[in-house]
Amino acid sequence: MDLIYITNDISAATIAQDAGVNRIMVDLEILDKKDRQGHLNTVISNHSLKDIGCIRSILDTSQLLVRINPINKNTEEEIEEVIKQGADIIMLPMFKSKQEVVHFLELVGGRVTTCLLLETPEAVLEIDNILALKGIDEIHIGLNDLHLSTNLTFMFELLSNGTVEQLSKKIIDADVKFGFGGVARLGNENLDASLILSEHLRLNSNMVILSRDFKEKGVDMIAEIRKIRKYLDTPKNNKALMNNQHLAYKKINDIVNNIKAKSGKSR
Repeated sequence: MDLIYITNDISAATIAQDAGVNRIMVDLEILDKKDRQGHLNTVISNHSLKDIGCIRSILDTSQLLVRINPINKNTEEEIEEVIKQGADIIMLPMFKSKQEVVHFLELVGGRVTTCLLLETPEAVLEIDNILALKGIDEIHIGLNDLHLSTNLTFMFELLSNGTVEQLSKKIIDADVKFGFGGVARLGNENLDASLILSEHLRLNSNMVILSRDFKEKGVDMIAEIRKIRKYLDTPKNNKALMNNQHLAYKKINDIVNNIKAKSGKSR
């Protein structure tokens, strides 16, 4: 499974690469992001085009992934500069239509790996038409924006309500590499990361983004990545995966009910 770490810091990227992180992401997306997520306790990056070349210069085993802005009048120029700076993979966020994806694929022109960040309800509705296109290498389901735009309470509800599983089957059947969401350090969250990783295994996911708690002061990145790899590499039969699914969904539903209770909403 490809582990993705978001940073524009050379030192942090070097440590992540040494720890065995597969991809370092430079995150250029800023358009409309504060409007969508500004009320939440989420990270909005302040990365820039110049960061791409800086991170590129220190990578030798990890790939360089760059998330660009949603389609806009400057997309062609942005893609050209991102490719020029040495990106291996370009991720397109917040697309809503097949036409936007076609435009993105035409601009990239097969020069680097293409990754779609599926995070709008419009794109979910049009997924069959989008998957019919040639040139899509990967699709990552973005749980944060997708849960916001579908008025869910907690981003992992997209797991428990079956959305991720339904999409994963379609994406995999189209022979497109698939991943979803992010993951925290093992044993460090109310919803333990092992249950989320188990769902990645059950759904045949190949990508996950490392959450910001990997950036906390004093975190031993090498040790934490080793724990994740050990968990992923430990064989698990279908019964174990199904048991973990049940535990994860129960925990997710409990979290949702607690959030609703605190906000005064009914179940």
